[in-house]
Parts: sequence; structure tokens; C-alpha cells
Amino acid sequence: MPTTEATGSGRPDGPLGWRGYDASRARARERTGEEESVVTALATVGGTEVVLISFEFGYLGGSLGERTGDRLVAAYTEARERRLPLVSLIATGGSRMQEGMRALTQLQRVAGQSALHHAAGLAHLAVLRDPTTGGGWATLGAAADVLLALPGAQIGFAGSRVRPADADPAAYCAEGQLAAGQIDAVVPPDQLRGTLQRWLRLLAGAGGPGAVPEAAPPPAALGTGNLPETGWRAVVRARDARRPRAEAYLRAYFDDWEEIHGDRCGGADGGIRCGLGHRDGHTIAFAAQCGTATRPAGFRTAARLVRLADRLGIPVLTLIDTPGAANDAAAERAGAGAAIADAFAALASARVPVTSLLIGEGGSGGALALAAPGRLWATPDSYFSVIAPELAAAILKRDPQEVHHTADQLRIRPQDLLALGIIRDIVPPAGSTPA
Repeated sequence: MPTTEATGSGRPDGPLGWRGYDASRARARERTGEEESVVTALATVGGTEVVLISFEFGYLGGSLGERTGDRLVAAYTEARERRLPLVSLIATGGSRMQEGMRALTQLQRVAGQSALHHAAGLAHLAVLRDPTTGGGWATLGAAADVLLALPGAQIGFAGSRVRPADADPAAYCAEGQLAAGQIDAVVPPDQLRGTLQRWLRLLAGAGGPGAVPEAAPPPAALGTGNLPETGWRAVVRARDARRPRAEAYLRAYFDDWEEIHGDRCGGADGGIRCGLGHRDGHTIAFAAQCGTATRPAGFRTAARLVRLADRLGIPVLTLIDTPGAANDAAAERAGAGAAIADAFAALASARVPVTSLLIGEGGSGGALALAAPGRLWATPDSYFSVIAPELAAAILKRDPQEVHHTADQLRIRPQDLLALGIIRDIVPPAGSTPA
């Protein structure tokens, strides 16, 4: 791949005149057979053409210098010109100290190229190898749309020799970063090729910036086709443990899918599933609540998913099923209000069509935050309420036995929601006629 040599690359011992630097580079070339710490190329992964960046850790620890920056800029530029996704295989110890600040400023160049790549509506997948630390992690790695890591890989801004002596090593490994919601998956080497192929197939159909794809059709209902007689009956049916949940809907709707994980802010919520799936040859993004109270990390993950889909021109499907937003002290400390606001904003500003289906409980703002304005459907075994009937009765100081009456007053059944103009329609089970 063509590149332009850095201005200072021909000076003896580099821009700082670091004694022995030229000899170190010569030994690195002899040892690895490479001229720099990164190799870039056009490649094909499972039939999808990509621009590939691969770090050679044997060349001065995969460190970033001026010539490394030149190669990275050339790779990003090639990807934009050819409108191809970028795949980076990262293994780096950080910026090259023998080039001082001239090396560190390459991070600004990489960050600028990453922003241009995103603005062009192109995807970036990163594979984090051992180690991925320093500026390479904080720019080329962490800025990628999808982050896959090899098991046991050291991942973190601080390398092993500069972090605090008493630091927990688990925080700096792939598995720890996964638990903290910083990466999307830990993938064994023998599964990496297949995982990359699936992700690239899902991303291959992305329309790009400004694309307005067809809206995702609402899924068919998987539960009963009969509508509830009363408001309280709607609540009981939606809370029934036997009712189909998000997993069942995803399996029925998609041919295959891959998931992202975590909010990239230190949190992950197992009660929400987000990713991209194939349906009839089309890629659709999804954010699916799984019936539990949604935590701040869950709202932030959903917002991250919606914004990724919007940038890539992919339609979105949200499945709503939650008793409400988590409201414990930990949720408040994690920024519940800001996270819910971010989810509302992501859906409100999305340029791609968003389809929402209420499949179970619709508990107040925690459910509404994932509901597309004006594009909400409901299944017969669902309800949507401004507040849980039990809480409404308590606030109104009613006898607990009046909760059934309160549920009716709130008009929370699917047919009530349709009459009120809250939903577009009630989806029936596959093969049946609408109620």
C-alpha cells in the first residue's frame, strides 16, 4: 500500500538523534523481515474486501513512530477512497520513546483519520492481541466499532511496567475488559476467522452516511393471539415466566446474528442484547430488553448500537420488555438519568428507520427510552404503563386490593394503547389474522 516517508525518517538515529536507534531498527528489520512495526494491505476476508492493518510486535514492540503513522494514515485513506471496512490486528506497547513527542503526536493523526473513517460511514473492526496498550489501544483500538480480543491478551492504557505496583492485573486483561464492558467479545484463535467473516458479512450491506434503508418489519407475536380482558390480566400475562422473551424473538426473526457488548464506559448489562443480524439477506441492528430492570450500562449500550447503525445506514429493531429502569443506589451512581436521556436522544435523532415492538412489560420511561417515536407495535401479551399498577395504587393511597381497578384505569392493554394512538397496531402470531 503506498505511503509517504516521514520527514525525519532519514536523520541519523531519528528525530531526537537517539544514540543506537538506527542500529535497533536494523536489528528489528533483520529479525522480523519488516521495515516498520505495521504492515498494511488490501485483503479479502470471507469474500469481503477490506483494508488490513497488522502490527508486528517483534519490531520494537509494535511501537508507533512517524513512519508507523504514515502507514496508518495511508491505510485509512485507502479505505475511504475504496469505501472498504478497516480491520486492524493490534499488538503494540505504545508510542516509540526513541522519537519522543514526534512519535506521540502520531496519535493525533490516527484519531483524525478514525474520525474521517467514521464520518464516511465505514466500519472498523479491531482484533486486540497481546499486548494492546498505550496510545495504540486508546486510538486505533478503542475507537473501533467492534472490538474482539484474544484470550488472555493484555489490554489497557497502562503497560505492565508503568501501571501502579498494586494494580489488579485482572483489570488489564481481555477477560477483565470484557466484564467491564470495554470490548465486545473474547474469541479463541481457532474461531477468529469465522467471527470476522460473520461480522464483515453483516457490515457488507451497510448503506453508508445518508442512506435511508427500508424499515425492519415488526416480528410476529410468539405468544398467545388473544387479547387480555382486563388491565390486570395484561400485567399477569406479561409477567408470566413462560412468555416468550427476547432470545425466542431473535431466533425466530434472524437467520444469524452477532452481538456487541458493554457501554465502553466501564459497564455491561446482561439484561439487554444488542447487535447486528441477517434477515432475508438484509442486515438489521437490534437492541432487545430481556425482561429485567434495565441498568444505565444497558441504556448506553443500546444508544451506542443505534448510533453505529445510524452511521452505517442500517435499520434498527428494538424489542421492549422491562419492568422499568433500575432505580437502586448503584444505578443512580452510574448515571441512570443521563443514560436514559442518551437512549432517548439516540432514537430521536436516528436518520435510519427504527421499528419497535413491545413484547412484554412496558414499564414507564425505562421502556419508552427504547421505543421509536411513532413506530411502536405491541404483541397481545404485553402492556405499557406510565407506572406499575401497584405503585400507582400506593401513590394514590389506595387499598392494595384496588390494584386491579387501578390497572384498568391506566388503560395499559394492547387494545387500549391502540385506541389511544400509542402504538401503530397489535401484531398477531405468524399465520394468523390481526385482532
